[in-house]
Amino acid sequence: MLTDAHLDRTLTALADPTRRAILQRLSLGETRISDLARPFDMTLTGVSKHIRVLEAAELVRRRKAGREQLLTLNPEPMDAARAWMDAQRAAWTARLDALDAALRAQDAEGDAR
Repeated sequence: MLTDAHLDRTLTALADPTRRAILQRLSLGETRISDLARPFDMTLTGVSKHIRVLEAAELVRRRKAGREQLLTLNPEPMDAARAWMDAQRAAWTARLDALDAALRAQDAEGDAR
């Protein structure tokens, strides 16, 4: 079940272009943190802060293999956020359709007079 807190963490994590780039790279498969940090113009500590935000949103999973830290993408929170957005869109579309129908009826009523 998607709670407001889960949705907030997911959308906050996705709001940053660096974190989106990290997720895009992870969509290619499991990656060592050091390899993941390489293309970014920031310290490993800076990348680690972004990774912690992604972990808090449960968008990535970390595992240790010896001394290495490996990350994998977990798309489930994005799927849940998309489902929430789709539901919001459907609700707004229904409201706008109802408003459009009411305005058309009002125009037709005015034309009939």
